[in-house]
Amino acid sequence: MPAPPSCQIRLIAPSGYPHDREAMTRGVQRLRDAGCTMDGLEVIDRTELRYAGSDAQRMADINSLATLDTLPDIALSIRGGYGATRLLEHLRYDALRERLTGQPCVLVGHSDFTALQMALYAKSGLVTFGGPMLGPDFGAHRLSPLTWRHFWRTLSAPHGNASWDCGETEELAVEGPLWGGNLAMLCSLLQTPYFPRIEGGILFVEDIGEPPFRIERLLYQLHLSGVLKQQRALILADFSHCRPAPYDNGYDLADGFKQIRSIAGIPVLSGMPFGHEADKFTLPFGVPARLRVVGRRASLDFHGYPHLRQAHEPSMA
Repeated sequence: MPAPPSCQIRLIAPSGYPHDREAMTRGVQRLRDAGCTMDGLEVIDRTELRYAGSDAQRMADINSLATLDTLPDIALSIRGGYGATRLLEHLRYDALRERLTGQPCVLVGHSDFTALQMALYAKSGLVTFGGPMLGPDFGAHRLSPLTWRHFWRTLSAPHGNASWDCGETEELAVEGPLWGGNLAMLCSLLQTPYFPRIEGGILFVEDIGEPPFRIERLLYQLHLSGVLKQQRALILADFSHCRPAPYDNGYDLADGFKQIRSIAGIPVLSGMPFGHEADKFTLPFGVPARLRVVGRRASLDFHGYPHLRQAHEPSMA
């Protein structure tokens, strides 16, 4: 069924400019066809160097959420890239916490958006979502049915689930805060005020375009800094275009992941659809979750996140 008129989406552009304008147009039209009201379209036209506007403009995309008379149902990032890190020192964390806590307003994105998720959780305690973005996902030539369904089902209920084939044979049942996102962004904020201190968590990570040895090195950063040993489990999601070079002499991602499994000291799962591929789950950052593995099937249950006022799942346009 179509989304109700009350489903209002406000576009935000905290990172790179929209290099694929056709994808942005497709994304806007798809969401409108599903019954959503689209605001903030002007961010699609902003460009300054490699960014979607000046630092002040991109910062205002986030800070304005603290002063809007009427909050949108969804604040949707248009794309990733780089640029969110430049905003972290200038966000109005107290005002955002006061305005958004307990409100049915969800902030969604992935990739570079991870920096904002970490900062908002660390400084304001706000729960945001790793999930699809306007251009890469809703504007793709082929919209992923899994991405579309999981997005609306998660945002339309106070509790959610994600399950996938993980290939693991050992049964597992752990509970803890669900958190994570782009691996490079996570590591870039280590030892800063914007890296949340989460113990006993379920950490998921993804990345794109990094050689396998760099992925191993980033995971070692989390290990050597003590972050991994404080978690209950690590989930390796999608690592897109992370190809070895001739010098690697056969070393690839599988070798790097094998090494991390040998030193992490916690269960390490793989195969979860999340990252820079077409299929991705929508996952709340920082909420209570339970991870189970039975018969090579992993399942995540989570709750306690902001969700839409009316439960609905729009049909795919």
